[in-house]
Amino acid sequence: MPDNPGAWITTTARNRAIDRLRRRRRLRDKTEELARDAAVEAELASIEPDETGGSDADMPITDDRLRLIFTCCHPALPMDGRVALTLRTLGGLTTPEIARAFLVPEPTLAQRLVRAKRKIRDAGIPYRVPPLDLLPERLDGVLKVLYLVYNEGYAASSGDALVRRELSNEAIRLARTVMSLLPDEPEAAGLLALMLLHDARREARVGPTGDLVLLEDQDRSRWDQGRIAEGRALVERLLPMGRVGPYQLQAAIAALHDEAIDAAATDWTQIAALYLALVRIDPSPVVRLNHAVAVAMADGPAIGLAMMDGLVDEGSLASYPYLHAGRADLLRRLGRRSEAAAAYRHALTLTTNGAERSYLERRLDEAEAEADERVARPT
Repeated sequence: MPDNPGAWITTTARNRAIDRLRRRRRLRDKTEELARDAAVEAELASIEPDETGGSDADMPITDDRLRLIFTCCHPALPMDGRVALTLRTLGGLTTPEIARAFLVPEPTLAQRLVRAKRKIRDAGIPYRVPPLDLLPERLDGVLKVLYLVYNEGYAASSGDALVRRELSNEAIRLARTVMSLLPDEPEAAGLLALMLLHDARREARVGPTGDLVLLEDQDRSRWDQGRIAEGRALVERLLPMGRVGPYQLQAAIAALHDEAIDAAATDWTQIAALYLALVRIDPSPVVRLNHAVAVAMADGPAIGLAMMDGLVDEGSLASYPYLHAGRADLLRRLGRRSEAAAAYRHALTLTTNGAERSYLERRLDEAEAEADERVARPT
């Protein structure tokens, strides 16, 4: 028997009610997603451009999928438009998945797709593979496409499985091809290094029952040492070149994680410094969130939490579950368990991946139990 049967029954009933409400909300959201995606497909199909541009048999790209990606990443389109369109038509991602990658509402993303397609039609932009000397002007878009495809494979935004191996493997394959095609572009090699260094930990990220395993808890003997060695070699070759970009910095951060023999040996001070350099190049909210996490590990959770609270105040990551989950973790480490439970609960409302939901639910249960225990403990 529990010490307080009435409280136990109340808590259990509340949790059951919350679970039922969540299931209903997920069903409603999925139905709306399918309807929106069908509407976008119909609109895109109605404005399909003519296939123009003549023969591309003498073009330098022999991989069919990569040729199409370079074709879609036309510089006349805005960057977000060209990347979103390529992800939708060639990357195997749905409109909701792309919207989550861009941190925008699905209707906003759907309109970007339609506008990009209309511009191709109205401006008469041909689906033509550019010659070798014009490939660099499309490289940024191509790399971003591959980066987002890999991210969706590494941590699926929806579904029950945490990892979508087919997407990760295809992104790595195409990144290798891009690097061989443009060997003097350090960011192409930097992206490949970043993918390899993260992918080396893929098998250890998932437990026997499909549960999410955090980096600090992973069995490092399961990491792919071959991929780590290849990724580190690329980083060591690239950084002295002096043309440092965001993918190279992220790869250097991943290399520091992979070099640590255990979680306690991680050089968080150096990682925080690299994130600060990355913020100067790319001050996006997600990069600043990662910087806050590194600072929390290097200098203490209170400092990191203050940085995350600043991001909350900005509102740009309001629908980003990792911000609220990160805050929850730091609040818990600071002993603020009731606030941690509220933050975990909020992250759960924003998370659609089954493995991540299971992890957050466990954390929420632990935080609530710790908060109840603290309240019940006699003073």
